Amino acid sequence: MRYSYLQHQFVRHIPRDLDPGVLYISVEYGTAAHSCCCGCDEEIVTPFTPTDWKMTFDGETISLWPSVGNWNLACRSHYVIQRGQVIKAAPWNNKQIVAGRRKDKAAKARYFGTPDMPDEAGSVLARPKTGGAWSKILRWFTKSK
Repeated sequence: MRYSYLQHQFVRHIPRDLDPGVLYISVEYGTAAHSCCCGCDEEIVTPFTPTDWKMTFDGETISLWPSVGNWNLACRSHYVIQRGQVIKAAPWNNKQIVAGRRKDKAAKARYFGTPDMPDEAGSVLARPKTGGAWSKILRWFTKSK
């Protein structure tokens, strides 16, 4: 890794040009961005959602979880940002990447209650949520008309 530590900067909008070694955090837009820590200068965006990344600020440093895996980039770098430190993680092979993507899609389908989401091979990843509170409220309103 070219960068072993990231300074953090809270911003309203992520700047167009990212300074290397800086993790830009927009709380308002629920996202962070930085230049890839390997030094390839590719822009890395990590959205904060229940199914994507979590950001922790301890008053002095920032941590992101889970790891940042840049599988679509030529560098294929993989690292964790913990208390500002960039910790190199083991590379993933293609089988691990496919399994990770499948797991991410299934988590999104479960959380957001999306229709069945087939993967590249046509297998269904998850079933939609049914019977949740919003579904019950919506049924109540539509029945009362």
